[in-house]
Amino acid sequence: MRTYLVTGGAGFIGSNYIHYMFGKYDNEIRIINVDALTYAGNPENLQEVEGRENYTFVRADICDKEAITRIFAENDIDRVVHFAAESHVDRSIKSPEVFVRTNVLGTAVMLNCAREAWERPDGTYPEGKRFLHVSTDEVYGSLEEDGGYFYETTPYAPHSPYSASKASSDMLVRAYMDTYHFPANITNCSNNYGPYQFPEKLIPLIINNALQGKKLPVYGDGKNVRDWLYVEDHAKAIDMVQEKGRLFETYNIGGHNEKQNIEIIHIIIETLQEMLAADDPRRALVSPDLITYVEDRKGHDRRYAIAPDKIRDEIGWEPETMFREGIRRTIGWYFAHEDWMKNVTSGEYQKYYDDMYHVK
Repeated sequence: MRTYLVTGGAGFIGSNYIHYMFGKYDNEIRIINVDALTYAGNPENLQEVEGRENYTFVRADICDKEAITRIFAENDIDRVVHFAAESHVDRSIKSPEVFVRTNVLGTAVMLNCAREAWERPDGTYPEGKRFLHVSTDEVYGSLEEDGGYFYETTPYAPHSPYSASKASSDMLVRAYMDTYHFPANITNCSNNYGPYQFPEKLIPLIINNALQGKKLPVYGDGKNVRDWLYVEDHAKAIDMVQEKGRLFETYNIGGHNEKQNIEIIHIIIETLQEMLAADDPRRALVSPDLITYVEDRKGHDRRYAIAPDKIRDEIGWEPETMFREGIRRTIGWYFAHEDWMKNVTSGEYQKYYDDMYHVK
């Protein structure tokens, strides 16, 4: 039975990956989930797998070398999938040092612990050991509105403390691959959306606010463009890179779904109006009149767009979920999990929201 160590598995993408892997492999694999359970790490995301004999949860900080070393010592880890990261640009602008600690130091600890556990005296590694570092397209900076794409060869040009910390962690992984011939890959993905996403991010925030008749905050002119990737497609890509990808390579994972932020909001409003029953009182609340433009984010990148040619040509992965289908599936999930949304938006979330957007 192959053993996977997943960091940040209680977060949005990590929990979706765990669900995907158990759905595909069932009892053929074992997963150890390491998560510090910060505000975005939610045990509710994994209630369906808690009882599995081949699933273990360990509450630990990836910066805690003693704890991570112990996990490697007590388990024969075959694969590491490293999701754990601070990931919200707005929070990085307010508290950049938190992002440097988790994203840079935490990645260094993970690399060191995996290397110490796997490396033989002669500097080689056993067959099948692989470390996959999950990163972002934001490390590449910003594209012109009228064209161009991010490729694996695009120079790094991060503009926010978040993207700078992720670029730094990518460079550490590259250094370990070059210096120690460490068996790793890097994936850089576009914006994810789907079930279990914490509502500080655009899509769940807009869904949640619209259903309550609250204002829908839009940064600047709303014309910033992102490439959107349904989270299950991302989980599939990560699995395929670990199974078929060439070691030491970077693979960009994109959704072929470029949309302006304001366009996203209008699609969500239209889809909510279509999906809500005529007698549902929330239907009357959902309106384009809720859209409220707010002061733009500092250093707001204009456009991201990934060219996933390499992963398509080498591994055979392509995104399967187009945006309107993915939005319907996402909204359907939130309809079925209203208690989850209520739980994650209680307490500190409301204070954060008020401080960030200054709208009521």
